[in-house]
Amino acid sequence: MPITGMHCANCALTIERTLRRKVPGVVEAAVNLATERATVRYRPGQATRADLIAAIEWAGYGVVQPAASDSRFDAEQAARQAEIRRQTRALAVGLLFTGFLFLIAHNWLFLFLTVYGFTSLDNWVYPWWVNFVLWGLATPVLLYTGRDYYTGAYKSLRNRTANMDVLVALGASVAYGYSVVVTVGLLHAPTYFETAATIVTLIKVGKLLEARARGKTSAALKALIGLQARTARVERDGAEVDVPIEAVQVGDTVIVRPGEKIPVDGIVIAGQSAVDESMLTGESMPVDKTVGDEVIGATLNREGRLKIEAVRVGEETALAQIVRLVERAQGSKAPIQAQADRIAAIFVPAVIAIALLTFLGWLAGGATFTTALVRLVAVLVIACPCALGLATPTAIVVGMGKGAGQGILFRNSAALEQAHRLDTVVLDKTGTLTRAEPAVTEILLAPDAPPAGETRILQLAASAERASEHPLAQAIVAAAQARGVPLHEPSDFRAIAGQGVSAQVDGHSVLLGNRRLMDEAGVPVDGLEGAARALQARARTTMWVALDGRAVAVIGLADTVKPGAAEAVSALRAMGLEVAMLTGDNRATAEAIAAEVGITRVLAEVLPGDKAAAIAALQAEGCTVAMVGDGINDAPALAQADVGIAIGTGTEVARGTAGVTLLGG
Repeated sequence: MPITGMHCANCALTIERTLRRKVPGVVEAAVNLATERATVRYRPGQATRADLIAAIEWAGYGVVQPAASDSRFDAEQAARQAEIRRQTRALAVGLLFTGFLFLIAHNWLFLFLTVYGFTSLDNWVYPWWVNFVLWGLATPVLLYTGRDYYTGAYKSLRNRTANMDVLVALGASVAYGYSVVVTVGLLHAPTYFETAATIVTLIKVGKLLEARARGKTSAALKALIGLQARTARVERDGAEVDVPIEAVQVGDTVIVRPGEKIPVDGIVIAGQSAVDESMLTGESMPVDKTVGDEVIGATLNREGRLKIEAVRVGEETALAQIVRLVERAQGSKAPIQAQADRIAAIFVPAVIAIALLTFLGWLAGGATFTTALVRLVAVLVIACPCALGLATPTAIVVGMGKGAGQGILFRNSAALEQAHRLDTVVLDKTGTLTRAEPAVTEILLAPDAPPAGETRILQLAASAERASEHPLAQAIVAAAQARGVPLHEPSDFRAIAGQGVSAQVDGHSVLLGNRRLMDEAGVPVDGLEGAARALQARARTTMWVALDGRAVAVIGLADTVKPGAAEAVSALRAMGLEVAMLTGDNRATAEAIAAEVGITRVLAEVLPGDKAAAIAALQAEGCTVAMVGDGINDAPALAQADVGIAIGTGTEVARGTAGVTLLGG
């Protein structure tokens, strides 16, 4: 459940305690401040969602509940934007009035008047009414800009806890109250109205920055949800009709045309096509689909028309499961965070006790009441982590600036802090170690190939593929263009879904595709079977070329390793880091790439959910893990890792989930 109104770790602890104490049947409650989300396990027979919401609201916090027409992500985003606007207005008021307070309280206004001849140093007397002006300027800062701290302190004390709001409210109120006493003439001493206003205003700066940062937390999840098709074409009463994706039911027959996203998880019941599953697996090679094959929602149908029976819809689809994995990883608490929560529970009472002892100690040592009171306020303010948060950004900014200068962008300071503790780096394969696009690696000729050889065969094959949008076709065309081979315009072009293409090129009948295409066309391939097996043993994708009914060559294609990948792996190992590869690709391909870059530990054929589980298993062993990836399928693992590192050339979802982005790719 998305929560509103939290300000510090004690707020999260308060909600956890309230849920456990006030709602019978709650088994476990965990609240994550960074993601503003509560995860609750409860027994349905003893509690309901409404009971949970009522308990959270009793504690003084809110639960975002979307309207019927909105998704919960839209509702959360709207609530966060409203919170940012409210915080911005409060900060504007605080800055305005605190600015005037400083001008007056520190005689800057008097100096301004002196410079321009309105008064002089000879006749300056501190007017009696100035303190009343300061009182009037400080009051709206505390009541409007500081309202959150007072309401937060009230909620906390009502729940018999003391959070950071109590420190801020107490520190500001003591300075303000003391100054009021001086102003009405009960004491003759300096006032500290500007101190009270400054406490509230400066900490509000930090709160606004924090609200903006938290507003970005759900961006990756929203981008994931955006991958889902909005509508689906289904058969109803013998006709094809477009319906909202929410209206699709298990068992419906769904029609998907070439170039469209597959709207739901299902089984192909008619048609053939090549489907781009890179969203799920991260692999660039399309997967051939025919009757009986499973297809996944949000993947892209590239070629043929498919008729699919819906098997999983709504929250049961693979995409929805990926979203849940990312949510769970982002919302989970690291062991160090749990320790911090325990410290926070006793921190505030301890600080208040220390402040009182400081006050009494100074009085006992002969200091004036004013001096002792100033020391008390100082302890309250300096002890507040919000104030500490204003003192530490300098180091953070310098570190992030150094990183940015080298193409390393940190999305948050936690990633920067955690990076120096890393001992294990897990690398995705496609798009991280490799270019994420197929390229021609070999062309092996049949013994009776045409005299012109490799160049002529590449010319005819690339010419036939010019009209195809298939990634393998584009790779063959790119190889011909890279070698400066002139291409011909094909005629009688025909794309054969899931198999390849046929065309007439320069007087030859060209057939180009997989082994099944050769078999169905009756083309003998005996002279090239050994060459094809050799390519497949090296993890190559094979494309067969037939001219005029005779197999003349087999083309090997593969995703090639990025320049510098092997050097990067070597550098990581030299730093004492363990390096592993985690990929959804088949084992043969994964091990071939791993050997090329110098990685010995390989986890292959791993789905997105298992990637996050693999990272969690390493963490359970005591490893501090960095996950490096670029794809949507990497998002759960990036969120689970201690430090998620996204390749800048990768997907928006990956960059939104990771704490670090490498601009260079």
